[in-house]
Amino acid sequence: MKPKKHLGFNGMRTMLSSCFNQIPEHRQSNKITYSAHDALMSGFACMHFQDPSLLQFQKRLEKKHHKSNLQTLFDIKSIPESTQLRTIIDGVDSDYFGSFFDDYTHYLQRGKHLAQYKLLDGLYYIPMDATDYFSSYACFCDRCLRTKSKKKLARDLSVEPTAVEMEELYSGEEDSGVRYSHKALQIAIMHPDMKQVIPLMPEEIRNTDGATKQDCEMNAGKRLIPKLRKAHPQLGIILGGDDLFSRQPIIEDTLAARMHYLFVAKPESHVYLMDWLNAYPQLNQYETIDPKKLNVRYVYQWMNNVPLHGGEKAIQVNYLDVKVYSTGKNGKEKRSYHNSWVTDIEITHKNAAILARGGRCRWKLENECFNTLKNQGYAIDHSYGHGDKNLCFNFYLLTLIAFSFHQVYELTDKVYQACRQHFGSKKHLWENVRANLRTFIFVGWDYLLAFTLDPEKYITGELPAPS
Repeated sequence: MKPKKHLGFNGMRTMLSSCFNQIPEHRQSNKITYSAHDALMSGFACMHFQDPSLLQFQKRLEKKHHKSNLQTLFDIKSIPESTQLRTIIDGVDSDYFGSFFDDYTHYLQRGKHLAQYKLLDGLYYIPMDATDYFSSYACFCDRCLRTKSKKKLARDLSVEPTAVEMEELYSGEEDSGVRYSHKALQIAIMHPDMKQVIPLMPEEIRNTDGATKQDCEMNAGKRLIPKLRKAHPQLGIILGGDDLFSRQPIIEDTLAARMHYLFVAKPESHVYLMDWLNAYPQLNQYETIDPKKLNVRYVYQWMNNVPLHGGEKAIQVNYLDVKVYSTGKNGKEKRSYHNSWVTDIEITHKNAAILARGGRCRWKLENECFNTLKNQGYAIDHSYGHGDKNLCFNFYLLTLIAFSFHQVYELTDKVYQACRQHFGSKKHLWENVRANLRTFIFVGWDYLLAFTLDPEKYITGELPAPS
């Protein structure tokens, strides 16, 4: 099968089925009514079509026509009830989902679709950032992260609180002062010129039995780095991250995994480094004007081989700073952006701008990924049930996989791209797709999209109508 075929709906769905079928059964054989594949694929189908009620509507079609779109599109033999679906998914080890992320990025690379994501020669920028996907003040489990939150006091806020009132602000669980959450450290391949992001397998941030301290982004990062290299042993990687990661332990782990790094370095958290740089009479500097916006000026400054901190055996890093100035209609120039990074890549006049552009595009992980998942139909922070084991994280992964499918469609599926252009917004497109799914049964994804794009051809008899 050619790489292109792997990157259509059928190929991607086959990849996902293979992933689900390889998951060992954790239930007693005499108690199995629905397979793990059917439960996981049913959950995925809800995420793919952004429809929590999908299973209910497809059961109605199945009762009437003895088949459903879950059977024809997703190869689901039996549709489980929602309670059974949650119970099955809760018991699945989340690590098994990783093979799908590895496989689909492999075929994107084989199909030359990843070539446009290279930031520098042979190197891909992969930033990491944490996100909440579950939060509650009442529902929790042993794996939940716990954060004490300030209580709302019925008092005059203009008056300084007393010591007693300040103590009451952090008074414990019995007064709902604790927020319980599940988080993930997400990574994705991205490029400043590409709207689509390519999600990779995230690392769950969760508490474990016997741990004396809560899990955190830093610890999750230390677990994620070797997993990323194992999954992609030959991929040239520039690992990105915020100021939290520009610390020597994470940098050393990154280099040990044969990766480059480009981490934000805030002046206030790297005082020794800033003092060292300020001791230089002048940093290397390069200026340019934005060719599309002639009133925007970029100033890049850098220095190679400087100590990250003042401790013993401090690692040497290369420091990059960018300032963006905009000239208003009044002719006055003001600074509109400022950021700085540390990296192991030698900075020159030739690569300073592209490194800064790469570092700046880290916001895509928040905007194009997290914001899309939370606010544009996927409802990733909606509670589909908390579960006792892996339900929360597994539903996050199923939603992330659905998002990955859609990102690949935008890169490879011409009919999907035509639908996006025709309907104007993703929301309008999926509303029409869901309406068709609830009424007709389609033999395939291409047939569903073609009907959604131009139903008149089927109504007038030019093409055979769906059943």
